[in-house]
Amino acid sequence: MTARRVMGIETEYGISVPGDPTANPMNLSGAVVTAYATRQGIRSTRAGWDYEDEAPLRDARGYDLSRAAADPSQLTDEADPTLANVVLTNGARLYVDHAHPEYSSPEVTSPRAAVVWDRAGELVMREASRLLSPPGAPGVNLYKNNTDGKGASYGTHENYLMRRSTPFADIVKHLIPFFVVRQVMSGSGRVGIGAESTRPGFQLSQRADFFEVEVGLETTLKRPIINTRDEPHAVTDRYRRLHVILGDANHCDVANVLKLGSTSLVLALIEAGAVTRDLTLDQPVTTLREISHDPTLRTRVKLADGTSMTSLELLRSYQEMADTWLTKTYGDGPGDWDEDTVQVMALWEQVLTGLERDPMSCARQVDWVAKLTALEGFRARDNLDWSDPRLRAIDIQWSDVRLDKGLFHRMAAAGRFDTLVDEDEVRRAVTAPPEDTRAYFRGQCLARFPDQVAAASWDSVIFDVPGRPSLQRVPMLEPERGTKAHVGELMERAHSADELLRALAVAD
Repeated sequence: MTARRVMGIETEYGISVPGDPTANPMNLSGAVVTAYATRQGIRSTRAGWDYEDEAPLRDARGYDLSRAAADPSQLTDEADPTLANVVLTNGARLYVDHAHPEYSSPEVTSPRAAVVWDRAGELVMREASRLLSPPGAPGVNLYKNNTDGKGASYGTHENYLMRRSTPFADIVKHLIPFFVVRQVMSGSGRVGIGAESTRPGFQLSQRADFFEVEVGLETTLKRPIINTRDEPHAVTDRYRRLHVILGDANHCDVANVLKLGSTSLVLALIEAGAVTRDLTLDQPVTTLREISHDPTLRTRVKLADGTSMTSLELLRSYQEMADTWLTKTYGDGPGDWDEDTVQVMALWEQVLTGLERDPMSCARQVDWVAKLTALEGFRARDNLDWSDPRLRAIDIQWSDVRLDKGLFHRMAAAGRFDTLVDEDEVRRAVTAPPEDTRAYFRGQCLARFPDQVAAASWDSVIFDVPGRPSLQRVPMLEPERGTKAHVGELMERAHSADELLRALAVAD
């Protein structure tokens, strides 16, 4: 694999009601999901989630955490009938996760496609906010961010499909240093230092101050740099799904593509045994925070071997290893690499060079630089100290999903950022699934036979067909089957779910 592999993004959105800090976020989140689903004609009693293959307590280190020992937040395999949970025709899942509405994008095969369907999720949330904000009502505001600035943090998780044969110890060893410094390219920026923003200042990452350990199964308590949840949603003895909980929610296309693409390439290095330099850090968790707290990027990172380097030098080491491995494996001539890998490597070089020359030169590509540039403008104009609460308010306003309120969107409309995906493509992705993964089958089933789909999950669709004595479960354990090339013709010919099931039985 290269920059291309099966991947996806899950984003929990911040939620609030203007003027009502006591509003129940779980109820509000349910209203978000229900409002959008209803407008799309999705009934809450149909197309629920199939929990049969969920295994959130299975640990990649080789054991299962007992349910008695698990925190209730870890029991994500238990259906809560009081919480809204639907599957969309684009193959995504829209549901209530803890106290936030979450949009989990469908599976895609490239970083650029991941950004397309991630941005489609923003449109879903924007429409839900509009539906819940009629004239005269306080409305419901939604934010694509990862902290409220008062001590609460919520995730933007990435998922990457990997070879099961890759030793998990190698993943931990070689990925931790990369994850500690990746925020330099993909952090979203934050006003305030510390989990509760008790110290004034600005930092690179929304999430860095909320991580406490290097490796662990938890996602909301004792957050780890490497999450060990071993829940592949695919053929277990062939695949591993790396569940990454460290990243920020990105608005900038370049930072988002770079976050996903560079991570996929580092995973490719690990799978190939091509990491040629030991970059193990001395104190990863402490270093994660130190780097986040230093927008000058001058902090030196201490390695376990006693040497030190800056975060940019460490990132450059990974980029050079990726370039060497790609050239050795695929060649260095024009057209030897796939176009997604070419794009990611070009952006990696461009952004690293820009940050090395002057971090503030990357305001068109990197979220934290763009936000810091805007904040410095407000500080200079109104003579604001970093402790001024107006700066925290601006930080929150940056990520408002509404076009006329969100500061990022207003600056984007003025052409202040480099874009990599077309707006029409994003609008199509709100309802259309990717065509090159099993998300195509899932989404098409929901679009064509909504009344016959009883439930779905990442690896199954369950039909309730009139005349059949029991529910019919179609497993989808191979993420790159169920594509348009694979089942598109069957889909076109089937006029009912029953016809589709009969055709699938013959095809198998």
